[in-house]
Amino acid sequence: MTQPAPDTVLPPDAAPSVHAPVAAQDRALLPDALRGFALLGIALINVQDFAGFRMWEQQGLDRAVQVMTDVLFNGKSITLFAMLFGWGAAGLWERHGAALYIRRHLLLLVIGLLHFALLWHGDIIAGYAVGAFIFMLLLRFRATALLRWAWGLYLLGVLNYVAGYGMFSTTPGSRQLFSETFAPGQSYASMLQARLAEVPEQVLSGVWLASITLPLFAFGGWAYRSGLLTRPAEHLPLLRRLLGWGLGLGIPLSLGLAYLNTVDTEQAGLLSEGMRLVSGLPMAFGYVGLFGLAVVQRPGLPALQALSNSGRLALTHYISQSIVLTSIFYPYTFDLRGHVGAAAAVGTALVLALAQIALSRLYLARYGRGPLESLLRWAVYGRR
Repeated sequence: MTQPAPDTVLPPDAAPSVHAPVAAQDRALLPDALRGFALLGIALINVQDFAGFRMWEQQGLDRAVQVMTDVLFNGKSITLFAMLFGWGAAGLWERHGAALYIRRHLLLLVIGLLHFALLWHGDIIAGYAVGAFIFMLLLRFRATALLRWAWGLYLLGVLNYVAGYGMFSTTPGSRQLFSETFAPGQSYASMLQARLAEVPEQVLSGVWLASITLPLFAFGGWAYRSGLLTRPAEHLPLLRRLLGWGLGLGIPLSLGLAYLNTVDTEQAGLLSEGMRLVSGLPMAFGYVGLFGLAVVQRPGLPALQALSNSGRLALTHYISQSIVLTSIFYPYTFDLRGHVGAAAAVGTALVLALAQIALSRLYLARYGRGPLESLLRWAVYGRR
């Protein structure tokens, strides 16, 4: 039978008749390990927002910690997480078709909006869910076309961030921290009331966020269609190139990001957002190369297994990070927000992330899957 051309549009619904999630024994090690690593980095970066410290004001040990997190994780973890989301979305579409794909992402939209309203204004789940519906337009294309779309949309997103930066102030002291603001001693009830009023705006912001997430989803879709993450042994030359070129480009760019985050001007703040995107992609590719080669050469490495266990609990861990960190920093609990620097805040997040990694194996041995993963599985597939 003649195979279709690489860029031919796929049929809209070539799904199998039996819908079931991937069994634990059939899960690939590499995607889960990368997801666990991304979750660790997300905790270290998001704690800046929870703790409310100004990165450009950090000095001494605090500045050293800020530089380290900028170089290794800032923009990189979220890029990697978004690509893995696209990888999973492409797999869901291919295995089960459009109807189940839509159902799952509608449920994720609800979970994300609840996370936004009840816990934290920086939720990404709802935005990813909105982006997933737009991603459906690209999922009918094969790997080569997906890769072209990914690069094209990524470059447009970069231009969107850096174009017009000269319009912004270069006056020292003009930089702003775009974290949530609270009144002294603000109650949980008043915060909840304010967030509920912002839910429609949060949904619409997911459409804007797609300018960033859509190319990353497309890179993930390409990785799924090419088998890069599920069959890494077949892609050793590519993995080596990703490691070399990714870290070779990403580290210098990340040092530029770290520098921008020491400059107290509005223009530097805007440029740092663009640099997060620019440095995030090559570093994420570098991490894919690093972990991919490790999985091929040393699949039994304890660190890989530990991160893989954590990655299997990604939704539960992501939400629980918000529960713990808001409980520590927000004014209606221990009210430490604005009272600690980068070292103390990142140290707190690191302890939390490492505890999640350590406990994941014990939890999975007893329960098999996380509570939120079980809820989502039941709602999507109708089984526990």
